[in-house]
Amino acid sequence: MQHRRAWALTAATVVLLGTVGAVLAARASGPADPVSAPASSASPVRVVVPGRPGESAGVTDSDHVQAPAASTYNKADVTYAQMMIAHHAQALQMADLVPERATNQGVKNIAGRITAAQGPEISVLRTWLADRGEPESDPAHDHASMPGMQSETALTGLAAARGADFDRRFIAMMTEHHRGAETMVGELLRTGSEERLAKMAKETAIEQLVEIQRMAELGVS
Repeated sequence: MQHRRAWALTAATVVLLGTVGAVLAARASGPADPVSAPASSASPVRVVVPGRPGESAGVTDSDHVQAPAASTYNKADVTYAQMMIAHHAQALQMADLVPERATNQGVKNIAGRITAAQGPEISVLRTWLADRGEPESDPAHDHASMPGMQSETALTGLAAARGADFDRRFIAMMTEHHRGAETMVGELLRTGSEERLAKMAKETAIEQLVEIQRMAELGVS
């Protein structure tokens, strides 16, 4: 076993040194060209292949090794990302009303946290979709039917309110809005398939649960 490990390590070192030498030679020959993937006709090289748990590594030709499959996603993942962008956008719309209308400092603090968190989350979701060649929105989606989404009538009433009335409306509407987001996260975790998006969604749910608790503690009713 020790002999096999020593041989594998020696082979790996030879491959590594050969690769480094080739890179240095290429740099010394003149200005560097953009790096591109090797052509399929390139000669295979010797590479180290990790062994299974408890087994030593091995060495084989590179054309016998397959890269691990990329993380997969499904329609539920795409729909979640698209819908949550719109969901977060409405939360930001509501939070933008706070500075000129709210009187409760706790409400102002909550709105500030929502803006600070959900704006960047929208950017992350947009990037997630763009990286996969998916559109940011789907005309077939009915955003008004998403859990927690507030009606245009409710938003108009919130914008017209001031002082304590505004504070009460904002807390009630944003609490319902956050609970809707938690419902959407739960649906994604049941039907989605991409681990990275699931992790992001869990973080969103935790963040919004904390904010629901903070809003409840304000005692605004």
